[in-house]
Amino acid sequence: MFQIVYREEMAEGTVVLNEVMAPGIAAKAKPGQFVMIRANEEGERIPLTMAETNQEKGTITIIYQIVGKSTALFKTLKEGDSYLDIIGPLGRPTRIEKTGRVTCVGGGTGVAVIYPITKGYKEAGNEVTAIIGARTKDLLILEDKMRAASDNLRVCTDDGSYGHHGFVTDVLKEILEGEGTDLVVAIGPVAMMKFTCELTKQYKVKTVVSLNPIMVDGTGMCGCCRVTVGGRTRFACVDGPEFDGHEVDFNELTHRLQAYVNDERVSYKSFLKGSKC
Repeated sequence: MFQIVYREEMAEGTVVLNEVMAPGIAAKAKPGQFVMIRANEEGERIPLTMAETNQEKGTITIIYQIVGKSTALFKTLKEGDSYLDIIGPLGRPTRIEKTGRVTCVGGGTGVAVIYPITKGYKEAGNEVTAIIGARTKDLLILEDKMRAASDNLRVCTDDGSYGHHGFVTDVLKEILEGEGTDLVVAIGPVAMMKFTCELTKQYKVKTVVSLNPIMVDGTGMCGCCRVTVGGRTRFACVDGPEFDGHEVDFNELTHRLQAYVNDERVSYKSFLKGSKC
């Protein structure tokens, strides 16, 4: 059992932060890695990237958005309650090194994923610019932490209620045409990552993305998280979750994700209960 020692509701209650006791995971986890987590015996396993770890306290921090049955179940857990299963750290950690100028782009709850990566690049001696975005000011998360983790923070909202009125790609284009950057790391909705990569490809700037396809076991056995990268089939859980964004087939990824939200197609729950795919 993995006890919740701190809980915070963010973004008008649609996003929840949990700090969870998991000393074994906290001791080994690195930026970019994730865990598979299950609330109880009736719950589904879902992957969540760790937003923060604290080796001294033995805790990991996860941030999730309430979008379906599993995350709605997670939201019912209060401080003092426990998750039944948390397995990790899984996936390959971010390759953080001295690069020069790094731009970290986070959209929505992707900001939770980009935060430890941003912090890691700055600690490695890079000049880090961070761009975070959300539909509206009330849905922004971790602004203060991102400001502390970067040398320069730019904030965007789709509706113009705070910061730049527009998308993260608008600000990224200004940077690419101005001072430039040596590396872009973009994490967020698939559409955001796709358009970011289309933009950076024009400027020949290496771009890393973190993919979030459906996962069942997180160890490469089920094949649900397969993606096409550079013309090859890769498994996001063991080969990723980070890949060269210019080589990702985002159209295929979008199509596969839609298969699990269309009632006329196979559902994730039915797959877990015995699909013979």
